Amino acid sequence: MLKIHFSADDLLRTRVAPGADPLWELVLSVHLLGLPSHDPLTSGWRRGVTRELRQQVDRDQLRLLFALNPNRGYFPDFLTPQQSAQGPEAGLDAIRSTPVPRLRRDLSLLAAEHPLPGCAAGLARGESEVLRHLTESMEHYRTLALTPYWPRIQAAVEADRTRRARALLDGGVEGLLTSLRPHARWEAGVLEVHGYPDSRELHLDGRGLLLVPSFFCASTPVALLDPALPQVLVYPVDRLGGLVPPGDGGRAAPPAREALAALLGRTRAAVLEVADGGCTTGEVARRLGISPAAASQHTTVLRNAGLLVSQRERNRVLHTLTPLGRAVLDAA
Repeated sequence: MLKIHFSADDLLRTRVAPGADPLWELVLSVHLLGLPSHDPLTSGWRRGVTRELRQQVDRDQLRLLFALNPNRGYFPDFLTPQQSAQGPEAGLDAIRSTPVPRLRRDLSLLAAEHPLPGCAAGLARGESEVLRHLTESMEHYRTLALTPYWPRIQAAVEADRTRRARALLDGGVEGLLTSLRPHARWEAGVLEVHGYPDSRELHLDGRGLLLVPSFFCASTPVALLDPALPQVLVYPVDRLGGLVPPGDGGRAAPPAREALAALLGRTRAAVLEVADGGCTTGEVARRLGISPAAASQHTTVLRNAGLLVSQRERNRVLHTLTPLGRAVLDAA
């Protein structure tokens, strides 16, 4: 279990990342790609990416990247620098500038659990050629495995951010931390992550915590190992309609014609518009001047058509747009 201890200052400095972090998504997608899974939300992505990697990439080109990211257990902290929040280029620049002591420490920890290729020795010494090879392989992998799907990934993360924003408005930072159930449990100043691969106590010491919503994070949230680094907790989001191969236009499969036909009408178009920023069923009813029963019926139709995603939180349901719903709204 991971236990994260908060002080009053930590609560004041806890926040949610502004969007999907490109290097966290890259690293966690490598982990997911190597794990056996029958998850229908990522199966198309796995097949498509595996095929593209076999056809377009020399195995040696990605050997170091995959060796640094085993399916289970520790992976180096330096692969996910905080500069990645500014974009993939900033993150890759930060990796190339990683201090040698950090490289040596992270790789020593990894080598204690997993065998590493010979080129890892040059990486531990901070050789610029090896660092450049690593970041080029990361960029190449990102182009194949993430870029075609990025709008869907961003949409899922943005829907989660809307959910967390509502929790923060309604319950403050403690409401935000409580909303991380079932992935984490907040109680008496401690955030507990059950199922964590090792037992750890993390004291934030007034620095606060950055919550990073992630599409490719598995069921258990992830934290950095080095307590001296700015602390983050990467947690999984609802994957909405999942990912589909780029050949399908990067969109979810078209909903049934009956569901699309049911969308016609001013009221449902208005429901779609008010859900743009996220709203509950009761708020839909109040904003449009309709009964709660009617609001529930309209949101059900929109959800069945793939335009809304609905998430229950205690005694209410929060509705947000799916990527298809946003496309329909933007085209109106």
